[in-house]
Amino acid sequence: MKQLIGKERLPQLDLFRAFAILGVIQVHATSNAAAGQALNSSIYYFYNWWNIFSRMGTTSFIFLSAFVLFYNYYDRPLNREIIGRFYKKRLTFIIIPYILVSICYFTLLALQRGDFVNNSKMYELQSLGMKLLTGTAYTHLYFIFISIQFYILFPLILWIIQKLRNRTTWQVMIIPIGIALQLGFYFLNKYELHISNKGSYAISYIGYYLMGAIIAVFFDRIKGWLNSDWRDLSRQSKIWTALLWGVWIVATFIHAQLWYSFRLGLSRPSTTLFEIVWEIQTLLVAIVLLRLSFVVYRKGSVFWIKALTRIGELSFGIYLFHPVVLMYYRNFTGGNGMSGDSPLYLLYIVGGVICVLLVSWVFVQYCFKWFPLSTWFLGSKPSSLKKKPVKDGSTSGKRSVNTNM
Repeated sequence: MKQLIGKERLPQLDLFRAFAILGVIQVHATSNAAAGQALNSSIYYFYNWWNIFSRMGTTSFIFLSAFVLFYNYYDRPLNREIIGRFYKKRLTFIIIPYILVSICYFTLLALQRGDFVNNSKMYELQSLGMKLLTGTAYTHLYFIFISIQFYILFPLILWIIQKLRNRTTWQVMIIPIGIALQLGFYFLNKYELHISNKGSYAISYIGYYLMGAIIAVFFDRIKGWLNSDWRDLSRQSKIWTALLWGVWIVATFIHAQLWYSFRLGLSRPSTTLFEIVWEIQTLLVAIVLLRLSFVVYRKGSVFWIKALTRIGELSFGIYLFHPVVLMYYRNFTGGNGMSGDSPLYLLYIVGGVICVLLVSWVFVQYCFKWFPLSTWFLGSKPSSLKKKPVKDGSTSGKRSVNTNM
């Protein structure tokens, strides 16, 4: 078989992962404040805006997942051997952790409710099975469930895009087709299906996935833009870059205003308006984060690049574990019963973000270093934490950043 040239490593993607997981943590940490706990606070607009602004995590992870897969597989022949290795890796590092972590969360909630000792509500395996099949064992696990659906679809989508290899226009059209499918499913569900958890189905995010795939296919054409400083961009590139950031910022503020007005009872915007503005915001922020990751990697200090890289490397494990930390932080600090207009409430929210990030970071890294079976629960161990043999027989912890999820 023809020898394939290895792909260029993109360490900037770990920074992308770091920004995305920081967004996830902030959304979850501010969720109670935005949903109503701080409704009477004089700075409620800020809490609401912070929550909406941070909605960049899940959709950006889906975009990045597709980007990484197509960046690595687009130039490879689609054969049984490659597909077998692909699914073996996803089974080992994604599906098994999803199942085990779902069981852990299901058991934790059952213990909190007293299901094991309360005869009036028996602990049922049937309920667990249904939650595994719908990604609802805990609120954040729907994302892993969506990813598994995309892994199932990946060979078909890859085959289609490879077949269009010499038809650039058709390949580019895949992005609007994906967005149309996404919106089409929204309207079908709104008027016909009425599925309550539509966000657990991959088609709700197909636009983000296909956008990541096509940007990976044309990466050689856009990496110059990603690697260029503002002053080095052409006039046309500056206009498009300014439009990208400008439309994203405007969409974010409109989205925040819609929720602010709705939550205060000032207006009743239609769900369709919410959907469209949300899609504009989250589609654009994925490109914004990609550009930002390359800028920070070039311009950032060594300390911050190392810190963000490590957070990005551990992001999957942090994603799986962080809700436990947030749950116990809220219980320990009494935050669930705290008045949202208290002067200490803002410190409580900020403290939650910092605590959840640091505790999750330390826990996941410690597990990877000291517990061999940690990959069963937390996914693939970052290569930078693996001991590597050197010529004299000793080991080295030299960092190696790759593009695998």
